[in-house]
Amino acid sequence: MVSDSIERVAIVGGTHGNELTGVHLVKKFERFPQLLHRESFECVTLLANPQAVVANRRYIDRDLNRSFDNADLANLATGYEARRAQEIVLELANVDLIIDLHSSTAQMGLTILPSSRHPFNLKMAAYLSTLHPDVRICYGIRCNADDPMLRSLSPLGCTIEVGAIAQGVLNADLLIKTEMLVQAILNYVEAMNQGKPLPVPSSVTGYQAIGSVDYPRDATGELTAMIHPQLQFRDYQPLHPGDPMFLTFTGATIPYQGAATVFPIFINEAAYYEKGIAMTFTDRQELIVDS
Repeated sequence: MVSDSIERVAIVGGTHGNELTGVHLVKKFERFPQLLHRESFECVTLLANPQAVVANRRYIDRDLNRSFDNADLANLATGYEARRAQEIVLELANVDLIIDLHSSTAQMGLTILPSSRHPFNLKMAAYLSTLHPDVRICYGIRCNADDPMLRSLSPLGCTIEVGAIAQGVLNADLLIKTEMLVQAILNYVEAMNQGKPLPVPSSVTGYQAIGSVDYPRDATGELTAMIHPQLQFRDYQPLHPGDPMFLTFTGATIPYQGAATVFPIFINEAAYYEKGIAMTFTDRQELIVDS
């Protein structure tokens, strides 16, 4: 349990300008602030990357959600997102919990990515997992204050990553489910602040990111294969040694050659082609939730 009450919660959208679920939820909350009102804490909203939102692009100069590690923030800002990251650090300086809203072209369902390994975050995520079968809990590789993600600006909170949805479009079902999760988090915080914590399961399935893999490429960096049809849209499903992983443009199957079963996520994420990531491998774990 958090030692002190949570006094200020930030709901962030538009960290990536073409992920419209978060953009339009933040705009909705700004038009109807009563939707966020709770007795025990204040809610604030932030449209993180307004220039990218206007351009309907992920970013202008660089990925804003990779601009918050300590080294980047310590450098003199060059470029729009670098300056914006430093502004956001100041804007969110007095926030106790951050909810950063994202969407993915991969079949991510309703993924909760905790900001840190603080026990509060696991309890909150475990509670959310009881509300909908599509909720998954996933910890990033760098789940700490030096993570380059915006969510790392507070140890409490999470990213909500929903999908599959194309960039630059809205999906009503996923927007409604995202709003449901936001409201559930606010209700959870309110109950904790009032000393009446909501029930959570004693254990929950979680996924720990362990590494990423690129697409097969030739010596010039050109793609030579794509995600195999049997793997497409199978995020969080087991990938066993020998299972089809990629399909070359000449029709040959490239199998997964690892020694252990993994659970890939962000499979064929459109935004990750430029990052050299075809998918992220995770390890499925049973997480014990402290009482």
